[in-house]
Amino acid sequence: MTGASLTWQQLRDLKLSEFQEAGDAWHQVSGRSDSDGVRVERAMSARLRETQKSESAEAALGRLRRLGRNFRYVHTESGLVRTALNGLAADLAEPHNRLKQALADAAALNFTVHEDGSVSYPAVDVEDLTGATKRAPGSSARGSSRLRLEPPGLGAGGRSPLYPGYDGFTPLNPNAAKAQDVADRIARAVRSAREIDARYARTLDGLKAEKGLDVTEATLRDVTRDTADVRGQAGRYLGEDVPDGKSPAERKRWWDGLTDEQRREYLEIAPDLVGGLDGIPAVARDEANRTYLPILMDELRRRGGDDAQTKLDALRMIQDTLNKPSDPPMFLLGIGDEGNGRAIVAYGNPDTSKNVSAYVPGLGTKLDGEFVTDTMKRAQDTARGARRFDPSSSAIVWLGYDAPGFATVGLKGDAERGAPAYNEFMAGLGATNQNQDPHLTAIGHSYGSLTVGTAARQAGGIPGADDVILLGSPGVGVDRAQDLGVAKEHVFVGAADHDLVTHLPSKDEALVGSLFGGPTGILLGRDLLDRGDDDVWFGKDPASEAFGARRFKVDDGPRMLLELGLTDAHSQYFTPELDPESANNIARIVAGRSERITTEEHR
Repeated sequence: MTGASLTWQQLRDLKLSEFQEAGDAWHQVSGRSDSDGVRVERAMSARLRETQKSESAEAALGRLRRLGRNFRYVHTESGLVRTALNGLAADLAEPHNRLKQALADAAALNFTVHEDGSVSYPAVDVEDLTGATKRAPGSSARGSSRLRLEPPGLGAGGRSPLYPGYDGFTPLNPNAAKAQDVADRIARAVRSAREIDARYARTLDGLKAEKGLDVTEATLRDVTRDTADVRGQAGRYLGEDVPDGKSPAERKRWWDGLTDEQRREYLEIAPDLVGGLDGIPAVARDEANRTYLPILMDELRRRGGDDAQTKLDALRMIQDTLNKPSDPPMFLLGIGDEGNGRAIVAYGNPDTSKNVSAYVPGLGTKLDGEFVTDTMKRAQDTARGARRFDPSSSAIVWLGYDAPGFATVGLKGDAERGAPAYNEFMAGLGATNQNQDPHLTAIGHSYGSLTVGTAARQAGGIPGADDVILLGSPGVGVDRAQDLGVAKEHVFVGAADHDLVTHLPSKDEALVGSLFGGPTGILLGRDLLDRGDDDVWFGKDPASEAFGARRFKVDDGPRMLLELGLTDAHSQYFTPELDPESANNIARIVAGRSERITTEEHR
C-alpha cells in the first residue's frame, strides 16, 4: 500500500487474501516463539536449576531468562502483527467492494473511468418540453469524497439545463448525474482506503523492533501500549462477529467454531469483548479478564475521582489475590466499572464441576475493598464446604448488577434490572458445563434474594436451577416457594431469629406504623393486617410455614444492634467460623446432599 498516493487501480487490484496469508505466516512465527519460550523456561532452565549449582550455572540461567523474554516478546508482537494484518484486510474489504461495484456500474452504463478517477459519459439525444429532439453533449465528471451540495450536470457557465427546448440553454444529459454518482463513489472508496491504510501503517510501524534489541522488562511493558494500539485499530474487525445479542448456547457454538488463532486474537487483543460474555468457557473468560484487568485499572487511574479510586483499589486487591495460590482455584469470570462496579468470581472451575452455585449479594454491595475481603470469601467458604461433601463443586459470587444502597433498598427496581442478567449468566453456566446433568444452585442473600426471586419469576424460571437458597431475606416477591420455578422441596431458607432484615414489616404495616407512632403502630398494623405474622417487606416471609420452603438450622446470632440499624446475625450465614451450622447446611445443598441438612421449625 502507498498511503496518500493510493490509486483506484491499486485498490481495484488489491488481493485481500494476501494480507490474511501474511497474517497466517506471522501466526506461525508467534506459535513457534511461544513453543520455544516454553521449552527454554520449563525444560532447559528447569533442568539446569535441578542439576547445576554454581556461578556459571547462575550466569547461564540469566542468559536463558533473557532468551525466554525475547521469545515472549516475539510471540506477542508477532501475534499483534497478525491481528493488525487481519484487521487491515477486514477494514479494506468495504471500500474495496464499493469501488468494484462503482466500476461495474460504470461499465454497464458504457462510461469510461480515467486514470485520475474522473468518469466520462457519452452524448445522448433528449426530448425537450416541446417534443423536439436535441443532442445533449457528453462530458466527464470528477468525483468528490465529500458530500455534494449542488446538483450535478449544470451546463457550461452555469447555464441551467432544465429547459432544453429554449435557445441559449444547454440540454441536460441524463447520464451526467449517473456519472457524477459513480465518480463520487470511486473517490469516497479511495479516500476511505487511504485513511485505513495510513492508520494501520502507523500501527505496524510502531510494532517494529530495533536491530539487536535487548528485550528488557521495560520493553515487555511497552507491549501493553502496542496491544492497545492494535486493539484501537482492529476493534471493528474483532467486534463485528461477536454474538452480543445471542443466547449463551449460541455464543458457545460461536466460540467453539473459531480457530485457535481467532480465539488467541480475542483473548490477547480484545479481552474485554469476551471476558464477560456468558456462554464462553470459564478458562477462556478467566484468561481474558486477567488480561483486561490491568487495562481497566489503567483506565480508572487516568479517570480519577473517588468512585474510580474505590474501584481501582478493589481491582488491585483482586489482582493480588489472583497472583497468590488459591484453594479452590480462582476464576475471574467478569469485571467492569459500570454502575457500582462488576465482578464475577468463581472458586473451582464451574465448567468441570458437577455442582455449581451462584450467589447474589445484597444491600450495599459494590466493587470495593469489602467485596474482596468479605463477599468473595463467602463464595470461597461455600466452595470449600461443598467440596467436603463432593469434590466436584464450584461456588461463584455474582456481582453482575447494581445492588441497592439504603436509599433504594425498599424498591424493586434494582432486582428487576438485575434478574435478566442473572438468568443469562445461569444459562451460560449450563451451556459451558461439561457434565451431562450438572446440579446448579441459585443463592440470594439479603436484597439479593429478591433478585433471585425476581429472576425465578421470569418465563422459564432460572435456567438450569435445581435448588434455590434464600438467606437473610426480606421477601422474594412471591408468597409461595413453588412459585420460584422449582418444587418447594428444593427451596431452602436460612433466617436467623436475630436477623433484623428477616423481620422487616410489610409495607402496609410500615404505613400504619408511620401513622400511629412507630413500633407501636407497626404492631397495631400487624394485628390488623397480618394475623399470621408472616408478612415482610417484599411479600410472605420465606421462613414462614405459609411460604412452604425448607427452613434449615442457623445460629440465631447476636441480638440486634439497634444503634446501627442492622444485626451481625444478618452477615454470618456463610461463615463457618461464626455460624458452622448454616455454612454446613449451605454446603450440603450446593453439593447435592440436601437430604443431610439439619432443619428447624417454620416461623
